[in-house]
Amino acid sequence: MNKKQKKVLYRIIAAIVMIIVLELLPLTGAIRLILFMVPYLVVGYDILRKAIKGIWNRQVFDENFLMAVATVGAIILGEYTEGVAVMLFYQIGELFQSYAVGKSRRNISDLMDIRPDYANIESDGKMEKVDPDEVAIGSIIVVQPGEKIPIDGVVEEGNASLNTSALTGESLPRSVNVGDAVISGCINESGVLRIRTTKEFGESTVSQILDMVENASSRKSRSENFITRFARVYTPAVCYGAVALALVPPIVRLTVLGMTPEWGQWIYRALTFLVISCPCALVISIPLSFFAGIGGASKEGILIKGSNYLEALAQSKIVVFDKTGTMTQGVFEVIGIHHNIMPEKKVLEYAALAESFSNHPISKSLKKAYGEEIDSTRVSEVQEISGNGVTAKVDGDEVSVGNQKLMTQLGITADDCSQTGTIVHVAVNHTYAGHILIADRLKPHAESAIKELQKLGIQRNIMLTGDRKAVADQVAQTLGIHEVYSELLPGDKVSKVEELLAGKKEKDKLAFVGDGINDAPVLTRADIGIAMGALGSDAAIEAADIVLMDDDPLKIAKAIQISRKCIRIVYENIYFAIGIKILCLILGAVGIANMWLAIFADVGVMILAVLNAIRALFTRKQI
Repeated sequence: MNKKQKKVLYRIIAAIVMIIVLELLPLTGAIRLILFMVPYLVVGYDILRKAIKGIWNRQVFDENFLMAVATVGAIILGEYTEGVAVMLFYQIGELFQSYAVGKSRRNISDLMDIRPDYANIESDGKMEKVDPDEVAIGSIIVVQPGEKIPIDGVVEEGNASLNTSALTGESLPRSVNVGDAVISGCINESGVLRIRTTKEFGESTVSQILDMVENASSRKSRSENFITRFARVYTPAVCYGAVALALVPPIVRLTVLGMTPEWGQWIYRALTFLVISCPCALVISIPLSFFAGIGGASKEGILIKGSNYLEALAQSKIVVFDKTGTMTQGVFEVIGIHHNIMPEKKVLEYAALAESFSNHPISKSLKKAYGEEIDSTRVSEVQEISGNGVTAKVDGDEVSVGNQKLMTQLGITADDCSQTGTIVHVAVNHTYAGHILIADRLKPHAESAIKELQKLGIQRNIMLTGDRKAVADQVAQTLGIHEVYSELLPGDKVSKVEELLAGKKEKDKLAFVGDGINDAPVLTRADIGIAMGALGSDAAIEAADIVLMDDDPLKIAKAIQISRKCIRIVYENIYFAIGIKILCLILGAVGIANMWLAIFADVGVMILAVLNAIRALFTRKQI
């Protein structure tokens, strides 16, 4: 509890003590009024100030105005105890709400406690702690055991085990050595690392993640926008309704029926009506539910950019996957060289050199299989043909490396392969030199992820890939995916997603899951873009609506599960709060409900709704 909350608590306790004392004393008349005004002002002066400020700024109709009018009116009618009690319980509800929201924020802060406080820089043989914002690109920073990596960089010296749980939600450590890229937010568990920074602190992964989580509340869902619009109409409506309740029945009794108007009774009913009508439960609990849902997802290493994406994810009925790097590990290995007209080593050398400027997983596997240092001076006139391969000059020879489409495009007859895998054809000086067979591995939880999505009621699981049909069909069959589209260029993937979007029901949402780099156009086009395996990827964080901070496909089902729980809680609060208020408003209008029931309809409902909203912060460990 912070200082402000403690101050409110002390005021509440003081007011309760004064009310008890005053109720025990035999006070009447003006003295009773004056003495009751003391606890009233002690506990409610800030509410009155906010109400007056709202009137001055022409923003009259809010909960502060409702409480001020209701309590002042009750005191004018001589109901001193009830007037003070309404303000007292309202403050108790506000205190509880403030504590609950603060607790949720602290929990999320703890879950995302990855912002480093300092960076170590060596100066004249001594270690100096500086603000991470002051560290320039290319600086050498030192990270000791137990410290957080403050800025993204590359290990220059040392080896260590890094705890990435704050980013990924997983406790499995990651080993790093010289030459490995490391990202900010990870905790060094062993060994001293000297890291050359590759980004400024403001551009580092840790800053991007924190900015994304902090800005998530700015992207409101339809439910939040509805409640905002509802409150703008609802609050003035009930105020006018209360005025009508206070004036119309007495006037009708007097002028039409010739009866006693009973002004005090109807004004009391109108004041009770105002207390009941306060929309606090809705205005507070709905945003808190989404905030808690985003926090619960963050704990699992699932970063959601806004409550609108959380709501859309809950409505997902179609999930479309990229293959490489999403359902497979993207760890390609050369397992054979076939139909070669020159030594296997020479075919591999040509392929590795031609692909030497690419960072594609297949290119990396070729260079790894070659096993020797790449001499880039031997390579010139490199041209990448999107979705097909590359052409280049290696030692003066024209080398083409790519898929069947590239060979067809160049007019070269290529031999097919009977084995399943990715086929990389190689041609030298427009003569077919052979092909290299490369195989990828499925991710450990890929098959389980599809089963979990089916359990969650996902109607269609679809895989899109640029790989050969034989490879794609085999992967899809193993995973249990019944729809697969293969041999697609990046533009073809966008077209296929647009086709799927056009064919689905209006309320159903389509989620696309990709690596966040090569699939950026598709991630943007889908209803929901989910970036997989994107630890530290700027492109993923930028393009996707939801980022999974590790490469576990099972997190897709977890994200949908969290989103649906959150939306279920939101609707529970909406139905509960509106239902109770409508019932109590009717009872108040006919004179059955008094101020004490009104207090429950306002403060009690708000507390129950806030407690329910906080449930969204917690998720089951296993699906």
